[in-house]
Amino acid sequence: MTINALIVDDEEYSRKSLYFLLDAHCPNVKIKGIAKSVAEAKKMLVTGNIDLVFLDIAMPIEDGFNLLPDLQKTNSSVIFTTAYDQYSLKAMKANAIDYILKPIDIEELKQSVNKAVYLRELIINNQTNNENKNTQLQNLEENLDDLKKINKINLPNSNGFQILNVNQIVYVLADSNYSVFYLVNKESIMVSRHLKEYQELLEKSGFSRIHKSTIINLKHLSDYTNKNGLIVKLSDNSEHVVSRRRSSEFLDTVRHYFRR
Repeated sequence: MTINALIVDDEEYSRKSLYFLLDAHCPNVKIKGIAKSVAEAKKMLVTGNIDLVFLDIAMPIEDGFNLLPDLQKTNSSVIFTTAYDQYSLKAMKANAIDYILKPIDIEELKQSVNKAVYLRELIINNQTNNENKNTQLQNLEENLDDLKKINKINLPNSNGFQILNVNQIVYVLADSNYSVFYLVNKESIMVSRHLKEYQELLEKSGFSRIHKSTIINLKHLSDYTNKNGLIVKLSDNSEHVVSRRRSSEFLDTVRHYFRR
């Protein structure tokens, strides 16, 4: 099926880039409008039949979150597109279909569009309705578990930000109000954000918080033993303690992860 979409972004390059990506790789998306501000988008939502909005967040005057009440009125779904991952948790709580970091990856874009199309089909086929769309979206994400995973993460630094593939991350340690990422190439990156934020961002992508100060990437788990307390060993030969209160949850997570 074809869904009608609106692109909202204050940067001309981003608007054009997303338009051409959708035109080339997502034939089931018809672009009904392009807006460079929230004010423009509000007008287009009133006059057009918009199913899906690709919404930038960091824009002057009004940010993308200011458009959400209007999207609820028109029953339009939203996919956030932004260069800054500090908005990710707020976007998730806003029941967005997806959250894509710039520069936009074609495969991630196609997966997000597939989710939007599937949700729209459910609505049209009367398997759901507009009032319970958020509940249905939650069920959709549970059924399409792979689409919940993030492939890249944006780590801010003093010069801007660095984009990493999550597979490059071996583990993350808390250091006071900072988080330190340890990578497969033996490098480390310190970020001025709390570990809890990254736990919520990474937990659907094969990561497990094993201690109040430690998150590990299960992809890099090589061994664990409970001989002298539960200890895990990772692919870089580092060893980490699993706290007693997290040990049961960790073992369940490991069993589930390696059953896939």
